[in-house]
Amino acid sequence: MKEEKKNFYPEAVVFDMDGVMFDSERIVQYSFNKAGEEMGYGLLGDENICFTLGMNRAGRKAYFKEKYGQDFPYDAFQERYSEIYKEYVKRNGLPVKPGLYEILKVLEKKGIPAAVATSSSRENALENLRRAGILEKFQAVITGDMVRAAKPDPEIYQKACESLNIEPEKAMALEDAPKGIIAAKRAGMYAVFVPDILENMEKFPVLPDRKEESLLTAAVWLSR
Repeated sequence: MKEEKKNFYPEAVVFDMDGVMFDSERIVQYSFNKAGEEMGYGLLGDENICFTLGMNRAGRKAYFKEKYGQDFPYDAFQERYSEIYKEYVKRNGLPVKPGLYEILKVLEKKGIPAAVATSSSRENALENLRRAGILEKFQAVITGDMVRAAKPDPEIYQKACESLNIEPEKAMALEDAPKGIIAAKRAGMYAVFVPDILENMEKFPVLPDRKEESLLTAAVWLSR
């Protein structure tokens, strides 16, 4: 990890959703595995989840086609793993990540605006935020179907900052995926890595400005 920017304190915070606010990436991994086994491709989640973090549907389709060949039935795979994912969440719920409510409380207390920048669809994002009772905590929700280019393109973070009327250099992004870290830094933001399935980014060419072990430790830091 490189030396972080000295004395940085955000005037706005933008959250990635899956893997940062919700413990959803492990459910995606489970869904990939189950759908892959049903279709005769084996444990596709264990093999691919770390490489598809932060991707939208188009990115995942391109990834799987490149890895498994153009004949790979991605649309059928996507439909089936989505069904498995929804069935799992309906049966077990969607866990929030430790510290989510605490960090939102800190931001509210300090008057720091917050937004969401997620590759997920708007329908899915709003449903997740409503279910957790936190939709009203965010001044903007920017989703994958609202931008032309997916992460690592900076567009989604640029739009989030525009929605908050804040310069990217004064805003912080909370991310669990390399593509998200790259997108945030390309936008000019202070990028904070919060580990989920991927535990470190030391092998990636673009490193975050800071690492926090959880949203709870990030909340403690922001409380200073």
